[in-house]
Amino acid sequence: MPVLHNLVSNKELKDRMLAETEPRTTVSFYKYFQIADPKAFRDELYVALMKLKVFGRVYVAHEGINAQISVPASQYESMKAALYAFNPAFNNLRMNIALDDDGKSFWVLRLKVRERIVADGIEDNSFDASDVGAYLKAADVNAMLDDPNAVFVDMRNHYEYEVGHFDQAMEVPADTFRDQLPMAVDMLQDQKDKKLSCIAPAESAVKKPAPG
Repeated sequence: MPVLHNLVSNKELKDRMLAETEPRTTVSFYKYFQIADPKAFRDELYVALMKLKVFGRVYVAHEGINAQISVPASQYESMKAALYAFNPAFNNLRMNIALDDDGKSFWVLRLKVRERIVADGIEDNSFDASDVGAYLKAADVNAMLDDPNAVFVDMRNHYEYEVGHFDQAMEVPADTFRDQLPMAVDMLQDQKDKKLSCIAPAESAVKKPAPG
């Protein structure tokens, strides 16, 4: 049976990572979907990622997965293929590649089972985070930006919002995602009859017009 956790000291692991000559790609992704047995899912995924020398922090829960990882540049496509083959829910999984990063953020793979993958403060047991809306393409976004009956809510933090946002995007001025949710509900009370589009925390900031 393969070892399912790290057995080497953090210092030695960090020294090994710093001694690597191949560049690494840092990437983040998340996916809400139902996982019946998070522990078994975690163990199998750990083995698959270790084979590709993936480092990083990954959280698994009944509601899905949230990951920030680095992978040797030559293994990036293999890592994507391994994820797509691992579970049907990973098909077309969006990968957010860090552009301003040297790939030296992680030196060990920590894959943990959690109650929730995001600290959102929702305690409604009937809430299904995998029941999501439709993702918009650039042309759809541009059309909605010109639609007076559409509302864009930006759920990223204040820094990300200031770096770049859609002209009409509504900022939810809270420090944490947990605090943003009830605030967003209050702010949208008089917008119930309009189309709603949400810019999630992991999405990139883009100003109009959206790229084609």
